[in-house]
Amino acid sequence: MHRQYELTSISAQIMNIFVSSLSFRARKEDLMDLFAPYGEVTSARIIVNKETRRSRGYGFVEMSEEDGLKAIEALNGTEHMGRTINVAVGNERPPRPEPAE
Repeated sequence: MHRQYELTSISAQIMNIFVSSLSFRARKEDLMDLFAPYGEVTSARIIVNKETRRSRGYGFVEMSEEDGLKAIEALNGTEHMGRTINVAVGNERPPRPEPAE
């Protein structure tokens, strides 16, 4: 019984996936649709410039590790919205320092 719990917790790990060279027209929903055939997408976001609110051409997708690895293998180097995208395992974001008072 304990062994089964360990396997379940491992398969439920969430993977952060970095997607670059995106079209500036790409939206969160486009990323979700692109990755959905490989498994359930937990979240998707496009990074935007804070001042102009324009896409910076990259984003992140979260999904299970198993599905994420399949998606990376299938999608890296493919064309999406007229651009060849790069798809790789994302690095964990370091914690932000506390603001100085």
